[in-house]
Amino acid sequence: MSVMRIVLMFIATGLLLVESGGVAKPAGTASIVSPAPVLTPSTTRVDFDTQLKPIFKSKCMPCHFNGGQMYERLPFDKPDTIRKLGHRLFTRIKEENDRRLIEDFLTQSP
Repeated sequence: MSVMRIVLMFIATGLLLVESGGVAKPAGTASIVSPAPVLTPSTTRVDFDTQLKPIFKSKCMPCHFNGGQMYERLPFDKPDTIRKLGHRLFTRIKEENDRRLIEDFLTQSP
């Protein structure tokens, strides 16, 4: 995981505040913020059909599944589409566990 992604995670969770001029500082002046654990890809392979497809069905139906208006262009029931889109999928996927599963899937060899 890149340093930039870790910094963005800190900002998103409120552990870092960005002041004018782009300077990041820990949130809260009276407490010390522990660094977040470095997330590493899981050693267990992510199964698209049983682990990822339910996430996409709950967030991206009906448009990106069979019969939907976006299905022909971006079918989310196909692993190749997910690999092609990569991190752009995260516009609708907000839960950290879901994001981690997708990240692990994207880092796996095809």
